[in-house]
Amino acid sequence: MGRKLDPARKEKRGPGRKARKQRGAEVELARFLPPGKSGLSRPGGSAAEKHALKAAGQPPRGRSGFSDDNSKLLAPAKAKKIPSKGNNVELSSDGEVEEGSWEMEEEDGSSDEMVDDYGASSSEEEESLCASVLALDDSLIVFLPAEPPDLHIIHQRIKGNMEVLQDFVVKREEGRTRQEYLALLRRDMAAYYSYSDFLLTKLMDIFALPELINFLEANEVPRPVTIRTNTLKTRRRDLAQALINRGVNLDPLGKWSKTGLVIYDSSVPIGATPEYLAGHYMLQGASSLLPVMALAPQENERILDMCCAPGGKTSYIAQLMKNTGMILANDSNAERLRSVVGNLHRLGVTNAVVSNCDGRQFPKVLGGFDRVLLDAPCSGTGVISKDPAVKTNKDEKDILRCAHLQKELILSAIDSVNAASETGGYIVYCTCSIMVEENEWVVDYALKKRNVRLVPTGLDFGKEGFTRFKDRRFHPSLKSTRRFYPHTHNMDGFFVAKFKKFSNAIPQPSYLGLFSQAASPAEAMQVLLTAPFSLVSDEEPAVKAATPSAVPDTVREPQTKKRKLEGSKVDKEQKPPQPALKKRRSLQAQRRPLKAGRPSPKMMRPQAPTRKKNRVKLNGQ
Repeated sequence: MGRKLDPARKEKRGPGRKARKQRGAEVELARFLPPGKSGLSRPGGSAAEKHALKAAGQPPRGRSGFSDDNSKLLAPAKAKKIPSKGNNVELSSDGEVEEGSWEMEEEDGSSDEMVDDYGASSSEEEESLCASVLALDDSLIVFLPAEPPDLHIIHQRIKGNMEVLQDFVVKREEGRTRQEYLALLRRDMAAYYSYSDFLLTKLMDIFALPELINFLEANEVPRPVTIRTNTLKTRRRDLAQALINRGVNLDPLGKWSKTGLVIYDSSVPIGATPEYLAGHYMLQGASSLLPVMALAPQENERILDMCCAPGGKTSYIAQLMKNTGMILANDSNAERLRSVVGNLHRLGVTNAVVSNCDGRQFPKVLGGFDRVLLDAPCSGTGVISKDPAVKTNKDEKDILRCAHLQKELILSAIDSVNAASETGGYIVYCTCSIMVEENEWVVDYALKKRNVRLVPTGLDFGKEGFTRFKDRRFHPSLKSTRRFYPHTHNMDGFFVAKFKKFSNAIPQPSYLGLFSQAASPAEAMQVLLTAPFSLVSDEEPAVKAATPSAVPDTVREPQTKKRKLEGSKVDKEQKPPQPALKKRRSLQAQRRPLKAGRPSPKMMRPQAPTRKKNRVKLNGQ
């Protein structure tokens, strides 16, 4: 048990540093509050209150107050800095000044300067300096933060630079290049919209400058709240009427969706209505409906949702299949599967099986699916309005790390599909990112590594995917992929691609195939330098035809077995007639046993006769 505290008992304050700090507070409080209301003592008055009034230069109770003419006498006492022996100020372990280092000298109205707890003067001459620098001691200076930049000036400069860049030849300043204008514009946009320089450079490579401004502005505004009607339990018309009766202002999402509703405002929480708890609808973004519509699941099919959490797409697939067939909802994060199970139970889904497995190893666990949906984990550059931290916490390593994981997952998804399926054999790949490294680059990689081809997604809107980006060249069929942007379609940034698998066989890599499928000259050179010799097959005449031209005409190498198999006309003319060689070798083979009686050392070896027999047989063929 600790010591009992008696509130009525007042401890006498000593001359330590805490007493001085409390004294400073009393002085400041007494200057602003009228006597008797400072809360420092009981109503009857005390020595502490009288001492505070005396330090503030005010008379005790009963005396007449001061007039404006002698207002200078209201200034507090001045503190003199008296160094200790050796003219050094001693600091305690917690950074406070040791007792005895400072002494207060009370003077009634003898100074015009106000002194704080650290002994710094606040006269008019030093106020401008203290705005940026606070001097605590002769050897200690603390720099206060600078003033924030004027966003209005930066915004006007962005507009001016945009106008100059749109008509650069006419409006540019003399001696300034386009790169200087672009660098200034990128720096201003990074400061105005709070983006990292890396991400803003990536966005400038994807969008034109006017479209980039629209994209950045759209990310500052949240996307509208949308819900998806669960047709397993109700119809969209009945759900809309029930929500309108509860004070919800809504509209149909669009002509492209038969189940979506957009919520403008509501007097009740959308995630806690009786209709929501009964499973009549699901809170889901508009862009999340697109991959399931592209997948187009049919009844009585076996479908895999490789990255299913939190279960919105899985429940939409079950709704389109009318709870028939089988859906395998998989996710590698066991914690996120709890929300999947809860949503499936609430929405009345009965044809789903939930699993916790690494998607990269899934073909080893189970395969033979009719369709696979892969909503791959990504950097999230399409949902910046939901997660503004993406503006600054993503770099090149994060993008490449996500792209590597997506390549592994898409190959695993393709291997899990049965190409011989009567109704399926389709794979839908989607991300909530707009980076080319995570979208077109991954799709082009899958086209090279597996027997798949791109097919139309079935979505009537959206922008076409890139077939060329900077120095990279992708497959022409990437035009059938779709991109969605917040500033164009008023939904989160999204990418959707649909594959059709036409063979279950995995193609083996070849040297010529790697060279011809290189996306850039640098990549082709990398293939030439790093491809192993085992990848070079005999079925590549285009690559081998270049080897003889590099050899000078004066140097003649002996004919190899590969040159004989090629059977070119030039080689046939240079070779001696084959029948004459066969006759000579056969005659020599017949004469050797009939020579001298003494056998040679070669004839005494047991392997010699077998070699001659084999040679005779080869010549006789």
